[in-house]
Amino acid sequence: MKSFLQSDLWLEFQRKIGRSVFRINDINVIGHEMPMNKLFLYSPRVGVIDDFDNFIKKIKEIAKQQNAIFFKAEFESEINENLLNKYGFKKSNNIQPLQTIILDLTKTEEEILGQMHQKTRYNINLAQKKNIKIKTGKTDDDFDRFWKLMRDTSQRDNFKSYSRAYYEEMLEIPGAELFIAEYQDKVIVANIVLFYKNTATYLHGASSYEHRNLMAAPLLQWHQIQEAKRIGCKTYDFWGINEQKWPGVTRFKRGFGGREITYPGAYDLVFKPFWYRIYKLAKRIL
Repeated sequence: MKSFLQSDLWLEFQRKIGRSVFRINDINVIGHEMPMNKLFLYSPRVGVIDDFDNFIKKIKEIAKQQNAIFFKAEFESEINENLLNKYGFKKSNNIQPLQTIILDLTKTEEEILGQMHQKTRYNINLAQKKNIKIKTGKTDDDFDRFWKLMRDTSQRDNFKSYSRAYYEEMLEIPGAELFIAEYQDKVIVANIVLFYKNTATYLHGASSYEHRNLMAAPLLQWHQIQEAKRIGCKTYDFWGINEQKWPGVTRFKRGFGGREITYPGAYDLVFKPFWYRIYKLAKRIL
């Protein structure tokens, strides 16, 4: 099934946040701005490309129009590397997570709970006794409190969050929902989940360190899983795991069970070798 990253909804979202967008052979291509007035083209979670020759021809045309340094493609499933080599693609660093965990929502709730790590089930049961209120965020106040929690979380865990406008625009995507866990009228966990076709994807999350012992995070995930199942989703995608980069987050997500999958990764087609070398050097330094 086509990823939401290759949907019309995602292309429109990218356009609204100020990026140049294109559609070639039913494949989304997004222009990402770089320093010094430079740009690269990017296609995330690319599915089957029926006419590869024609696709590459059109990519090169757009690259020339946009003065792009390179084109980055991340494939949904394995692709013939000999074909990629033929056109000059090079293995590169991915933007989207390389690994994820997928829950099968066609199972019963009892079966889903049964496949969880014992500690995860225990923490969900514990949180259910703590007077934690779960709700869907609909108001400006809900978003304000999510945004404050996201800023606190990014500072605490030393990662760069997106801008406030990015999250605001994301929640305008049909199927995007903000889920909130409250304790004593304070938001202690907040997550953004995107429901697209038969899949619910957990995209962004923020949590309170002060209230971590209440176990609201696994409780909120369980609520999201139940909601996805209720509306007919077949799978729940935890979106990203990486033991080296995010050991705590990876351990947390693995606690829910599910099937781990690894994507083929990213390949770059370079148009301007000099600027591409500068880009790669800057990535290593930064």
